[in-house]
Amino acid sequence: MSKVNKQILEDYLANLKNPPKSFEKGQIIKGIITKLSPGEVFVDIGARAEGVVAGKELKLDGEKLDKGVGDEILVYVMKDENDEGQTELSIRRTGTARKWHDLEESRDGGSSLKVTVIEANTGGVIVEIGGGLRGFIPTSQLDNTRIYPTSGYTSKEDATQKVQEKLAELIGEQIEVKVIEIDKEKNRVIFSEKLVTASEEFEMREEMLAKSTVGDTLEGEVTGIAPFGLFVNAQGLEGLVHLSEISWDKVTNPADFAKVGENVKVQIIGIEDDGKRIAYSIKRLQNDPWDEISKKYKVGKVVKGTITKVVDYGAFVRIDDKVNGLIHISELSDKLVKDPTKIVNEGDEIEVEIISVSKEERHLGLSLKRAKKKSKTGSDTKRITTESAPELVTLGELLDAKQDDEE
Repeated sequence: MSKVNKQILEDYLANLKNPPKSFEKGQIIKGIITKLSPGEVFVDIGARAEGVVAGKELKLDGEKLDKGVGDEILVYVMKDENDEGQTELSIRRTGTARKWHDLEESRDGGSSLKVTVIEANTGGVIVEIGGGLRGFIPTSQLDNTRIYPTSGYTSKEDATQKVQEKLAELIGEQIEVKVIEIDKEKNRVIFSEKLVTASEEFEMREEMLAKSTVGDTLEGEVTGIAPFGLFVNAQGLEGLVHLSEISWDKVTNPADFAKVGENVKVQIIGIEDDGKRIAYSIKRLQNDPWDEISKKYKVGKVVKGTITKVVDYGAFVRIDDKVNGLIHISELSDKLVKDPTKIVNEGDEIEVEIISVSKEERHLGLSLKRAKKKSKTGSDTKRITTESAPELVTLGELLDAKQDDEE
């Protein structure tokens, strides 16, 4: 080629808006499939000529090439230009990079993919993606029917065991999922099965999410019972009622408070991760019994109760069959107490004095020894004033006696 013609060609190429690209061996690039045949795939990579993937370079380690004409694909450059002017490419050698590309494409496009469960742990299941990559499906993102029985659990220990058994049964199973999080630096991929199984509710969910805010009250249905709370679907907006938000009473087993399919009213108390996590409350729509308790049970008042449990540090007492209190071991007797069972036992009916009331901690502090002192002092005063010297009764004592009778 003469110097003049060469200069003309260089000027022509320089003036092109998208000049042909050149590549080096080992690069991984994106291209668009232009033609498919049994032994070859032609790819537009922006070079002078189409790139070609042929023979064994088409293989995907046992996976099927699920691509068609017009689809974007990741390819590995084997040779910038062969004798026919084509760039020789490989799909097989893209390995992990291809998988990251496919995952990002799936996430951005909202398409689903299938993964295989290879391991289970307390938080969910680990899945094989291919290309040497693994991902994770949290328990909260698995379909509730897979892991939570409709009848709930008999205890927290029973719940943990049954969930683990259900998760272990998934090993070897293929699950259709959608990508919800990708972090290449941490080599982490998080999937959701619920986004697939609830796809028909997606539009309803998005509509509800757009008009819902913290504090709103919604009608919902219990869709699952977990050791840590209740799953509730409120008009397409699924969320969790944590066990601490189910009732004002202490909750150890959520199954004691609701059943799958039961209709409940919930209040939105949290919206996180662009609506991916919704926190509900049932108890906040009910009156807090401790409002009344803190008014009725005042410090210094002596009340009757039943011992419900004796522990190393004291004894628990049920008062009026509605509120629990604790007698600390130091409040059982004036004498040193090493074993509370030497003083009280489960089922004993006793009188105790209220020495502290905490609405925040939902706790009554009680004293047995102070109640006994008050009872003894009261008896002695009554005996002295009514039997020995009735003329010594004061107006203050009469008023105190009247107030005690009224309470």
